[in-house]
Amino acid sequence: MNFLNRLHPLGLLVLRLALGAVMIAHGYQKVFGGMPQFMQMLQHMGIPAWMAYLTVAAEFGGGILLVAGFLTRIAAIAIFLDMAVAISKVHLQHGLFSKNGGFEFPMVCGAIAFSLIWSGAGPIAMDWLWGSKGGR
Repeated sequence: MNFLNRLHPLGLLVLRLALGAVMIAHGYQKVFGGMPQFMQMLQHMGIPAWMAYLTVAAEFGGGILLVAGFLTRIAAIAIFLDMAVAISKVHLQHGLFSKNGGFEFPMVCGAIAFSLIWSGAGPIAMDWLWGSKGGR
């Protein structure tokens, strides 16, 4: 088990990179071409259109921060909240499965973000270099 414990930083890196890549891709779609449609969708759901900018900041900006391992916990909180809203306002009514528009994908993204809130970036990250050693 000691061997597996030494690989813990690699596990955190993989979580950060996977979630970061997914969030960057989703945010990119909104920033470069889909923002007007996204703002209209939010308004249709009774959410103020300006909240689209917070969503983009969480997804695109938060994804970039996760990949870099910089301000990881803050980025993870933003992504977790973004996924919680997406589940409650868009996906929950469609059930679990993504093929039906369900919440399984945002749930998994939210769960990864939730774990990064508590674990931090790990030692393979800019956070570690800047002195936020995760309480170790």
